[in-house]
Amino acid sequence: MKLAPCFVVLAFLATAYSLNNGLAGTPPMGWLSWERFLCNVDCDHDPQNCISERLYKDMADRLAHDGFKELGYEYVNIDDCWSDKSRDPNGQLVADPKRFPSGIKALADYVHSKGLKLGIYQDCGSKTCAGYPGSADHFEIDAQTFADWNVDMLKLDGCYADPKDMDNIYPQMTKALNSSGRSIVFSCSWPDYQRAEGMKPNYKLIGENCNLWRNFDDIADSWKSVLSIIDYYAANQDDLIAAAGPGKWNDPDMLIIGNFGLSFHQAKAQMALWAIFAAPLLMSNDLRALEPKFKIILTNKHIIGVNQDPLGLMGRRIYNQQNIEIWTRPVTPTKDSYYSYAVVFFNRRDMGSAVEVNTTMSGIGLNYSEGYDVQDLFRWWRSPVHLNPEDTLSVKVNPSSVVMVKAKISKKKTRNIPYTRTAIFNY
Repeated sequence: MKLAPCFVVLAFLATAYSLNNGLAGTPPMGWLSWERFLCNVDCDHDPQNCISERLYKDMADRLAHDGFKELGYEYVNIDDCWSDKSRDPNGQLVADPKRFPSGIKALADYVHSKGLKLGIYQDCGSKTCAGYPGSADHFEIDAQTFADWNVDMLKLDGCYADPKDMDNIYPQMTKALNSSGRSIVFSCSWPDYQRAEGMKPNYKLIGENCNLWRNFDDIADSWKSVLSIIDYYAANQDDLIAAAGPGKWNDPDMLIIGNFGLSFHQAKAQMALWAIFAAPLLMSNDLRALEPKFKIILTNKHIIGVNQDPLGLMGRRIYNQQNIEIWTRPVTPTKDSYYSYAVVFFNRRDMGSAVEVNTTMSGIGLNYSEGYDVQDLFRWWRSPVHLNPEDTLSVKVNPSSVVMVKAKISKKKTRNIPYTRTAIFNY
């Protein structure tokens, strides 16, 4: 497929119209507590897993010392239940004094000392989803508080607020953040609440005010939940692709790889498709007890490279028959007005053995006349195979799993020989 003639202009506009902070040029990466640790505040009986400064320091240590930071996982994100049940006499939020005795500023200092960044959670309504003080009527003071604490990302939820008012509510926090004196990545839940209310989100407005946004249900620790998110993204891909770009990203929610609900192959599928979505890669797991096989998936630099591709173009599903899907995403490098591509072959079947899928390169829209160097991204140590548009790409995909390849614009000349070839990627 050729580059759209207005590509350069569109990429510039996406950056220029985003929240006025110059951040999130590629999807943010890091760790977030919610799915794995929820609102566990019982530090007396479960001190290792409760929402406390200890938990976030532990995860910062793991990101910094276990090879995650070097790959781009830089945010340590607090979620709900961190604050005291009431504001202080000046109307400011305060951290729970028992669970965060040093305060959020000290925690931010610790995280920064590891070369990482700290994220925090709030709600645009009167209360957070767990019943802690919300930001309604306190946008300016809360934004300034977070800036004074040297927070780097804010996730603003939407409980206890009317979705019909969110087109006016969320921009209030955008304005407050822009006036705070600190550049803070802004994560919104705005379109998710409006979708649930049967409204059609205004993604142009959302993209002008937020760096990333949730637009579907909370992820749960199950394959069923992951599939429901994938289905939503496929069904709404035209709207979501148009909304996303550098500085503004669709957020399908956390990576649950390494928890209890996904097999090894299902975990590969989530990682591959989140890369195709150009999604934030925010893990919610226990990095202190992560099995090596799941760490290998999460630290695959080739798949991370697709996710962080500087074009910032979200991919799409181009084939869906008999529980076999093909997803493609345009990526760098480009040449002669053509893209390279990341391609995911996804087998949704849950019984039987591997399914063989065969397609010519041109059959999935890869028509660059000089061909592509195709590499298996889960078995990246294998040498790339050169394929021309008329050649056949053959993969064998296990149930509930994926094969992911990158087809890179080739520097080689087209083969001047009168036959085609087949390249087999076999699991």
